[in-house]
Amino acid sequence: MFDKALLTKLALVAGFLSLAVPANAGEVRNRVADQQARIANGVASGQMTRGEYASSEAHLRAINAQRRSDLRANGGKLTAGEHAQLNRELNRNSSRIYFDKHNLRTQPGA
Repeated sequence: MFDKALLTKLALVAGFLSLAVPANAGEVRNRVADQQARIANGVASGQMTRGEYASSEAHLRAINAQRRSDLRANGGKLTAGEHAQLNRELNRNSSRIYFDKHNLRTQPGA
């Protein structure tokens, strides 16, 4: 099981990320933060394994990197197409998180 220090760090990173993005990307920012919270909850409850956690976090990092790149390329704003693409990616990731939390694999000792 993950230790409390790791869970504290996860919560701090999620909080920091929610403050470190432009306001016009608010919906995407909120969805990323919500998914990070769902992942942290799955880890804390033992519903997600270390591998599932790592995979989910990697997907979110990739989505966040794409969002930052899109914002830099367009003067701090997302185009309608970029916004739609990020939402599709977040929808897929949300489904992955749900599956990982509800499959039969659990963290040993949970």
